[in-house]
Amino acid sequence: MKKYLLALDQGTTSSRAILFSPRGELLAVEQQEYPQHFPQDGWVEHNPSDIWQTSLSVLTKALEKSDIKPVDIAGIGITNQRETTLVWDKKTGQPVYNAIVWQDRRTADICQSLKLKGLQDKVLDKTGLLLDPYFSATKLQWILDNVPGARARANAGELLFGTVDSFLVWKLSGGQVHATDATNASRTMLFNIHSQQWDEELLELFNIPKEMLPDVLDSADDYGQTADTLFGTGIPIAAVVGDQQAALVGQACFEPGMGKCTFGTGAFMVVNTGKVALQSQHQLLTTVAYRLKGQTHYALEGSIFVAGAAVKWLRDKLGLLQDAAQSEELAIQSGIQDKLYLVPAFTGLGAPYWQPDARAIVVGMTLDTDAADIVTATLQSIAYQTKDLLDAIQADGTERITVLRVDGGMVVNNWAMQFLADILGIQVDRPKVTETTALGAAMLAALQLGLFDSIEDLVQQWQLEKAFSPAMSPKRAALLHQGWKKAIQASISLA
Repeated sequence: MKKYLLALDQGTTSSRAILFSPRGELLAVEQQEYPQHFPQDGWVEHNPSDIWQTSLSVLTKALEKSDIKPVDIAGIGITNQRETTLVWDKKTGQPVYNAIVWQDRRTADICQSLKLKGLQDKVLDKTGLLLDPYFSATKLQWILDNVPGARARANAGELLFGTVDSFLVWKLSGGQVHATDATNASRTMLFNIHSQQWDEELLELFNIPKEMLPDVLDSADDYGQTADTLFGTGIPIAAVVGDQQAALVGQACFEPGMGKCTFGTGAFMVVNTGKVALQSQHQLLTTVAYRLKGQTHYALEGSIFVAGAAVKWLRDKLGLLQDAAQSEELAIQSGIQDKLYLVPAFTGLGAPYWQPDARAIVVGMTLDTDAADIVTATLQSIAYQTKDLLDAIQADGTERITVLRVDGGMVVNNWAMQFLADILGIQVDRPKVTETTALGAAMLAALQLGLFDSIEDLVQQWQLEKAFSPAMSPKRAALLHQGWKKAIQASISLA
């Protein structure tokens, strides 16, 4: 019986393929970084060829590294950076423009114009999303309006739109399948999360031809199979899920009130609200957590635009680190910074502020401030931003959160995770498998392929590696967070 599962985790700065056993044991990992492009201030793009070539390469190399043959792979699960927008020719597969990345802010004026027309509530009611450049709709609109000939070709039915998952499914299937799942569709600002349909009124609002859009399937579903020419045999594509929802699944957060935070390029807190689409009063997003067998489960989400990207900035732009791992020893050396704050608003501020024009700042420096202090303030900023999200989510009336499950590249930093527990005032749990995004995609594929009988089987796979309990006094934690709030206001005042 074919029993191995292959997860493709296509992220903002790299593509990874991870080979799992049916029980979630990690057998092989292959990763390739690729560049981001910044044509203008606030613009962020990827070359679609880089997305595809690195994805194909890591899938192939993971198989080679593990010495497992493609015919022994039961199926592939895809998880992806969300909101990033691509448009390509339906016959040739040739993109008409670079992929516009979720971080891109070029459509801020379009969003502001729609807000001034009083359309925020309509969009929020249908999609659970705020009018913001973060989401796909205005990115797609921009491509159609600014790439010569694109709108005419789209109206003629010659072009396809997709988020990264759709593009990869289309490429992997040899152009046979144009589909997305409900989690990714829920991030486009074109999908009605209540009716689970592309919304005609929103398509008209953003002037998007419906023919461009992919079919919306369940997160565990039949997405066809890979073209024989790619791996020598067709491998079923059995799951597609946005990266943050994949991590929610990989963390086995299936009960209302269970939540996780993924610390990658950005940081994303997602809390399961069950079958209730809870509308936030604190500028959080209502989103599809997953859809299985036609049943939609919802979540509240808060998005931090810059987390690991700030550590990368310390390394690549300032030269304060040789590698990300060094940040932990520097923080131990420096100690907690009581008055030094770094607000990493390099691409504006996400939830719960939603200030696209805020700018990154450092406040509270003295002549004694050194590189280690700046690095430590950067790590602390990630905890403060997470605290902002937790406070907002709890204020929206979710079940009381007593434990936060964490994953992503940054959670290997014990100092940062302890500081996070201190500031949040709750237990922080790190699982044995921190590659929970890829794991979630693989587990959904296993569910679709019949390797698991139910979600309960997935719950059994989750294992704790280390729990971090608060050790700081609540009074000190509150004072530190109050200082952060002042720094945030300073950042916003520069907008």
